[in-house]
Amino acid sequence: MDEEYEVIVLGTGLKECILSGLLSVDGLKVLHMDRNDYYGGESTSLNLNQLWKKFRGEEKAPAHLGSSRDYNVDMMPKFMMANGKLVRVLIHTDVTKYLSFKAVDGSYVFVKGKVQKVPATPMEAFKSPLMGIFEKRRAGKFFSYVQEYDEKDPKTHDGMDLRRVTTKDLIAKFGLGEDTIDFIGHAVALHCNDNHLHQPAYDTVMRMKLYSESLARFQGGSPYIYPLYGLGELPQAFARLSAVYGGTYMLNKPECKVEFDEEGKVTGVTSEGETAKCKKVVCDPSYLSNKVRKIGRVARAIAIMSHPIPNTNDSHSVQVILPQKQLGRKSDMYVFCCSYSHNVAPKGKFIAFVSTDAETDNPQSELKPGIDLLGPVDELFFDIYDRYEPVNEPTLDNCFISTSYDATTHFDTTVVDVLNMYKLITGKELDLSVDLNAASAAEEE
Repeated sequence: MDEEYEVIVLGTGLKECILSGLLSVDGLKVLHMDRNDYYGGESTSLNLNQLWKKFRGEEKAPAHLGSSRDYNVDMMPKFMMANGKLVRVLIHTDVTKYLSFKAVDGSYVFVKGKVQKVPATPMEAFKSPLMGIFEKRRAGKFFSYVQEYDEKDPKTHDGMDLRRVTTKDLIAKFGLGEDTIDFIGHAVALHCNDNHLHQPAYDTVMRMKLYSESLARFQGGSPYIYPLYGLGELPQAFARLSAVYGGTYMLNKPECKVEFDEEGKVTGVTSEGETAKCKKVVCDPSYLSNKVRKIGRVARAIAIMSHPIPNTNDSHSVQVILPQKQLGRKSDMYVFCCSYSHNVAPKGKFIAFVSTDAETDNPQSELKPGIDLLGPVDELFFDIYDRYEPVNEPTLDNCFISTSYDATTHFDTTVVDVLNMYKLITGKELDLSVDLNAASAAEEE
């Protein structure tokens, strides 16, 4: 271990693994260590006995739930947008050859007390029970405008500069109602709050285009895809990728103490009496707790069920977004469900997550609106964890720390953090202009 590396990555969470893979592909000499004896850190995947031990403190789960090894329960479950940035990163690094994806069945939103399919095209808008007949026409016109919008072609702009016009003003032009604005902002554009309404509309329009292009790609019921056997496959795929490019992975390395010089710059990492020298350290917040601050808590419930979520058209994999306004909250709530169809549970079993930012001292009760949508559950686990973000100045100490995973059940915010960190570490933007078809062979199996 007494070697010199350009970058040492600490923790094998999803963000750290993606960065380790990207930096290895760039030709940097990378050492990747984890204090745990398993991959994934906070974003690991557990079998049923591991889940039982974590939440119930017992070694073995009851036999009636099926074989433990048939469960792959992701601790940070998030769907990927089929044409989104994460899929582009996976293709860029060629890690897709280690993974098989499958389309996700459904994308739903909770509006006016009901679970409804998210309409994202003019045709779906006309069929949607979310809106009355006149609102359907208005929404259809808005969706058509978004689909046809091309920044390079002023004829598609309708006289508006979307880098100046706010989302609120753009939507006002089409006369859309409050609930329509709600589901478009939170379930199509995937904003986590309502700040976007007062910001330039360009970002929201591009997010909506991404949603409808991803939806069209697999002709399925949602724009999302998910790996077979769950996200636990991703860190391991990146570990394999890193090894191909000469990167070194070491699990079960206790302590992992980051060393600094007199000026406060990173010099290396010590574990078990050996120090590996390096110029830069990339890690999750738990490895440099004196350089991060707490920014909130995420509350979540994990359910094992024997049926799909009601009112989702028997979807075996589905996301339901509950916009904050619909619940009288400050933050959205997310429901994620996956099943044996993605090989994350034995036949006939479904795994559901309900997650949100904790806003009170009783986070368990905050989750009730999401849990109520699930129907009868076989088992229910509650969990709450703190979220951290870095407060250091990477240009001074060469430490690049990821932000803790948020409550969302899609990858939008996670991959933004990864790409920002990549730019800070390397000084360049990651080129994401890739052939998206490179990921489709596995997905269609």
